[in-house]
Amino acid sequence: MKLKKWIYIAILLVIFYYAFIANFFITLSILISLYVAFKLYRFYARRKLNKLTASKELFAKSELGLFVALVAKVAKADGRVQELEAQLIGIMFDDISKLFNEKEKARAILKEIFNEEKQKDNDTKQIAQDLNKLLSRSMLKRRQFLGFLIQLAFIDGGISQDEKKVLHDIMQELNIPSSVYDDIVNKFENMMKNKQQTMSSKEAYEILGVKESDDMDTIKKAYRQLIRKYHPDIISSQNKDESYMEKATSKTQEINQAYQVIKDEKK
Repeated sequence: MKLKKWIYIAILLVIFYYAFIANFFITLSILISLYVAFKLYRFYARRKLNKLTASKELFAKSELGLFVALVAKVAKADGRVQELEAQLIGIMFDDISKLFNEKEKARAILKEIFNEEKQKDNDTKQIAQDLNKLLSRSMLKRRQFLGFLIQLAFIDGGISQDEKKVLHDIMQELNIPSSVYDDIVNKFENMMKNKQQTMSSKEAYEILGVKESDDMDTIKKAYRQLIRKYHPDIISSQNKDESYMEKATSKTQEINQAYQVIKDEKK
């Protein structure tokens, strides 16, 4: 009887060991291995990214460089870069340059690529084709890039025919279905329509956190701080779902609308 009891205890101990202790160490080893692999990937990805600042030509051929070139095409599509567009683009440069060790050098290269590309015509499709090759099968990233470009087109109050043409060319070369493009555009149009119909000057001052007696310099400073805080970050959005870009865009549109209402009132 005692022997059988000890056999049962031994069997239970073996089961317990393999069910809990051994599996625990196996699981822990797997988790540690994954963590180390992730850190190594981040290290080499960062190292590869920082190599882009070695030359403007190398940077221009990268995913980020090609995207900035497309930003230039959309911003200049209707003739000139508007104030609100320039504001959003400047913040985008800041977001991207934070990824690099030499931040100021990276920002200077981004600005140089942008200024050069906004002077060029008839190469939008080629740039989009090159970007499409680098994006491989990532449809999420394609949608995020297109969403940012559409947001940029809408930021100055609406999307022009020239901007539509440029965006349509980019959409086609990135192999994005027209239904996806239409869905993004419709969301922007509805957001703008709702805000234009409901926003009063009182609400505009509350949104920017300023007083009616404040001068335009104070109001502009408050506006820029809010835009920097709530703008859709093209880098951060790559680790989040599409709702992030929609929420950030909605808040940015609200801030822009408030700023425009106050500007019109103070003319």
